[in-house]
Amino acid sequence: MSVVLEVPPVGELLRTWRERRRFSQQELSNRSTVSTRHLSRVETGRAHPTPEMIIHLSDNLDVPLRERNQLLLAAGYAPRYQDHGWDDASISVVMDGLRRLLDAHLPYPALLLDDHWDIVDANAAVDRLLTGCAPELLEPPVNVVRVCLHPDGLADRIRNREEWGTHLLQQVRHRAERTHDRRHSELAAEIAGYLGGAGAATALTGPVVTLEIDVDGYPLRFFSTSATLSTATDAALEGLHLETFLPADDGTRHRFVEGWTIPVES
Repeated sequence: MSVVLEVPPVGELLRTWRERRRFSQQELSNRSTVSTRHLSRVETGRAHPTPEMIIHLSDNLDVPLRERNQLLLAAGYAPRYQDHGWDDASISVVMDGLRRLLDAHLPYPALLLDDHWDIVDANAAVDRLLTGCAPELLEPPVNVVRVCLHPDGLADRIRNREEWGTHLLQQVRHRAERTHDRRHSELAAEIAGYLGGAGAATALTGPVVTLEIDVDGYPLRFFSTSATLSTATDAALEGLHLETFLPADDGTRHRFVEGWTIPVES
């Protein structure tokens, strides 16, 4: 016997997103220029919003694209946003361009990560960093946050594990707050368990948080940058981000390049 899950009315879902953003009806009205009276009628089901109204309110509530599709479906409309697989032909040009950026970043590590920090693709330098991790942690999908802090992953090689771990935990918690995705909340709880409450009061000692890791017996220091597709209209691409690592000191630059014997443009 199949189980039919009952979807809440669109007004109730919109109210939930407003409350998640800690907006009063008045604040959402000010942001969206939709009257509080009409917002109240939509939320209580006395007015049925058009697709354009749902999208407009979603813009002001910073609702992720997948969840916008759920709002549209709850109101009886077709989804507006595609959600393609990584190998789909319709996004191949975008994915090919991002993969070229991965290779262009050599000899330093660079990864394409999805919304849950699972590795979509990575350049050859990342394989060197992951050497020695437990095989089960490297079974796809590989979650880079878990690999960093799991006892059988990189945790023992990260010299500033508390500082770096706290940085990662804050990122996961921030995304969980934005998306209210159960997987984000579960990952945050898992990472907090690895840290065991440590690192919350770690003093920051530099201009950026760095990853300090031992590779082949050498201590290396990297800082990271993250780039997203700000114009994405595909739900999968919206969560995709390019994470690149750059040397935080000259010693790391020279040792990493020499260790890889990959020439660096001067």
